Amino acid sequence: MTTILNAIRITAAASMAAVMIISCDDSANVGSSLVKDESEVVIASDFTISGHTVSNPKVPSRTATQVLGRIKADDYGVFSSDFVTQFMPSATIDTEKMTRQNIDSLKLLMFVPKGSLVGDSLAPMGLEVYRLNKQLTAPIFSNFNPEDYYNPADKLGEKIYVCNALGATDSIKALSYRLIDVKMPDELAKEFYDLYIQNPQAYAYPSEFARHFPGIYVKNSFGSGRVVAISNTMMRMYYHVTSTDSEGKEKIEKYYGNYFAVTPEIILNNNFSYEADASLQARIDNGETIIVAPVGRDVEMIFPIKDVIDYYQANSGALAVINTLAFDIPAEAIENEYGIEPPADMLMVLSSKKEQFFQNNELTDNKTSFYCSYDAANHRYRFSGLRDYLLDMLKKDNITPEDYTFTLTPVVVETESSSSGYYGSTTYVSAIEPYVGAPVMVKLDLSKANVSFSFSKQTK
Repeated sequence: MTTILNAIRITAAASMAAVMIISCDDSANVGSSLVKDESEVVIASDFTISGHTVSNPKVPSRTATQVLGRIKADDYGVFSSDFVTQFMPSATIDTEKMTRQNIDSLKLLMFVPKGSLVGDSLAPMGLEVYRLNKQLTAPIFSNFNPEDYYNPADKLGEKIYVCNALGATDSIKALSYRLIDVKMPDELAKEFYDLYIQNPQAYAYPSEFARHFPGIYVKNSFGSGRVVAISNTMMRMYYHVTSTDSEGKEKIEKYYGNYFAVTPEIILNNNFSYEADASLQARIDNGETIIVAPVGRDVEMIFPIKDVIDYYQANSGALAVINTLAFDIPAEAIENEYGIEPPADMLMVLSSKKEQFFQNNELTDNKTSFYCSYDAANHRYRFSGLRDYLLDMLKKDNITPEDYTFTLTPVVVETESSSSGYYGSTTYVSAIEPYVGAPVMVKLDLSKANVSFSFSKQTK
């Protein structure tokens, strides 16, 4: 039987204040109708959450982040990623200074923010860049096979790279990113120039540009030990202008233009591969609830909403108002040789609506979906603000497993700020995307998950 942890008798004069002490994620006015002689605040937590690990073999492309590399780690497994991408062209090119003859070179530049990697930053690894020969189409998923989209003979460049500034100048060490730059063919730069001169309309829209240049495939060529999350990628054209100074001496001025970039508007896809380590899989087979991302494992969870409703209906009396419903799950980092950490943000979504959530670019509604951030200080994920979900369930005549079977999966939460004049700025969630980045994993202890439920009821 559920235990009443706290039952507080309050007089009519104090009843309004007591019922207003609620979670900031729930309604600010609950309990305001209980203003008669006496009321009681009931807090209960003796509910059981159960769940199990499920496979998450693919994620949709919903990000401008590119993931590249390969790692093999004990207690984790083998993960690799390469990517295909189109480019957003600049609407204009500097044809006043640039000519076909004074183009010097073209480089592919990939920027890796500090901390956006898992593994050894000093490990030498190789990559190759190929030209795509077929249009990418959407929707596209992380199990995409690029084999039929490029010809191995169409190599545009290659690079041996590290992601460490050891031995570099102080100014480079101070940068907030590490740069991977790849020399591309000079003829490709001239091809881009010719296309702009002959058909500037091709630069008006990314779809038009893709008809002439479908994009690139960046693949791992050798090495293991590091995975990076690339935040920005562009192709930069270098050119020069020759003139004479006042003394008649030849003067060369060098320029560059960032005319092609990876942006959210184009089609980009990370091609993921993951195989769990035998020791990790054994833990899952033995019943541990473990999440591995960006692909690998989610957790499917049964939330005890029927038990909560049964308790509420048995103890609420003739007049009651629900205050809060929340729960937290203890989370444990899984020790591994590469320091793979728990995901920063977690989505809780009805399993039957997970695919729809990402396909429709939805935001959480606190009825069928919720999100929270990892509480590193207390080693937990805390989901609050489930009150509206409970209210919806109370309206139903028949609650089915689809109503209380949820999936826990890592996500990336994007926020934006808007100015509110006198009141300062307001930050709001603008997008929730499937997690795409360097590997993360965590063990959830559902057996110790704590559900916190409170309501106010009239006693006289």
